[in-house]
Amino acid sequence: MILTGVEIKKQVKKKNIIISPFNSKRITTNSYDLTLGDDYLVYLEKVLDPAKENKYKIKKIPKTGLKLKSRDFILGHSFEKIGSTKFVPIIHAKSSIARLGLFVHVTADLIDIGSIGNVTFQLYATLPIRIYPRMLIGQVSFWVPKGKIELYKGKYQGSTGPRASEAHKDFKAQRLRAYLIRYLGANPDKEACFSLPA
Repeated sequence: MILTGVEIKKQVKKKNIIISPFNSKRITTNSYDLTLGDDYLVYLEKVLDPAKENKYKIKKIPKTGLKLKSRDFILGHSFEKIGSTKFVPIIHAKSSIARLGLFVHVTADLIDIGSIGNVTFQLYATLPIRIYPRMLIGQVSFWVPKGKIELYKGKYQGSTGPRASEAHKDFKAQRLRAYLIRYLGANPDKEACFSLPA
């Protein structure tokens, strides 16, 4: 079940939804409009490898705009910090931006319950386009979960600005798990003494 704009406003007042800064004029029929933050991240590697930490650089989006070429991929971020301990936030592109050929997320639109921070936008240009800091670029909707809620405690918690992939941490956790099982006969999923990254 999706929350209406009216209900989003109510839940923000109750502090069940975090949107900071909050502007009631950005509430739509069933979502809240998000703006683009000032920074963007570009990877420096020719080939990205999820098994290792990839080099990257964070730059400022010029006030005059940043021109993206067709097939350019960068990571941006929401100016707002958002999240919820009660509802599931889902990120969408604004329709007007999608009609200009810009992907705001590349398949990863789900935000875990309890994750609070800046949203990292995965910006992929299908056509040449110019983007500007603080422009309206996306929207977030909030959905009602069913079942017991377990709050997110993962590696992207409290994100500020664009966050690069930390998939390499998953590889390290998988290798450690395999080592513990193979050589020590331990089950890290049951042993309380082992704490593996989320």
